[in-house]
Amino acid sequence: MSIGSAIFWGVVVIVGVYVVMLYNGLVQLKHNVAKAWANIDVSLKQRHDELPKLVEVCRQYKQFEQATLQSVIEARSRVQSAREAHDVPALSRAEGALRTGLGQIFAVAEAYPELKANEHFMQLQQRISSLESLISDRRELYNESVNLNNVRVDSFPDALVAHLFRFPHHPLLEFADHEKADVDVRQLFNS
Repeated sequence: MSIGSAIFWGVVVIVGVYVVMLYNGLVQLKHNVAKAWANIDVSLKQRHDELPKLVEVCRQYKQFEQATLQSVIEARSRVQSAREAHDVPALSRAEGALRTGLGQIFAVAEAYPELKANEHFMQLQQRISSLESLISDRRELYNESVNLNNVRVDSFPDALVAHLFRFPHHPLLEFADHEKADVDVRQLFNS
């Protein structure tokens, strides 16, 4: 074997190893995004299971505002549909509406001391609040995983391998500004 041939095959092996390393790195990022989404999915499912209990406790109090409960029920349904379809933009919109509705439930509950004093309501409120924090943390992890994936898919030379093997971009889980705003408790009591 000549020196030129040995150099050629050496370069081919080095390039091959480098492409395999890039591919494996992209596969790891793709799976990190899927894992982060699965973690969000688990938390959303837990919250989805807890919300009917909270709504039922609230329904037991005749004077509790039906419109608030209805908005939470509808938003819960939209979150479930978007979650099952893995539709990140629709999930973002539905999550914002659900967070607003939950804020309204907790704010309106302040006006009804007997509801606020109900031990079951307080336990559910605490459970859902902790799930909200968990979802927020998992959303942050998901968005970080998506960002790392998307940067690598767009960066050279990773972009060549990503394009060749069809590694996708993933959408960030974002909420509109009005969905992230604090609930105006004063307005809730005046309406």
